[in-house]
Amino acid sequence: MKRDMDLSRKILLSMESDDNAFGSGNISIPKFDNEVVSYHIKLLRDAGLIEAIDASSSSGFNWIPTSLTWEGHEFIDTARNEGIWNKAKNLMLKETGGMSISILKSLLTQLATKAVLGE
Repeated sequence: MKRDMDLSRKILLSMESDDNAFGSGNISIPKFDNEVVSYHIKLLRDAGLIEAIDASSSSGFNWIPTSLTWEGHEFIDTARNEGIWNKAKNLMLKETGGMSISILKSLLTQLATKAVLGE
């Protein structure tokens, strides 16, 4: 399955907007299958952006998000602005043809810094 950074961002934004400190576990992203969302929750956990529980069973793949990590909050704070997000994504795809999370985080930070400084 291919990683979808837009979906990952949507999951993070959804988690951030949840008022339950320990997560409701009810992440539903329109137009995305639950297993695809669950796979991306696992990837976000592997990247250290969220905490999540593996509730998979013989009936299917199921990861339940519990909370954003400090790094997850930092990431979403730089990725929140749609313009900055799209610019960083387009730069990455143009120059590398892929989406590395570490380079994306760096680009987002640089672009957010420039926006704050008015450059």
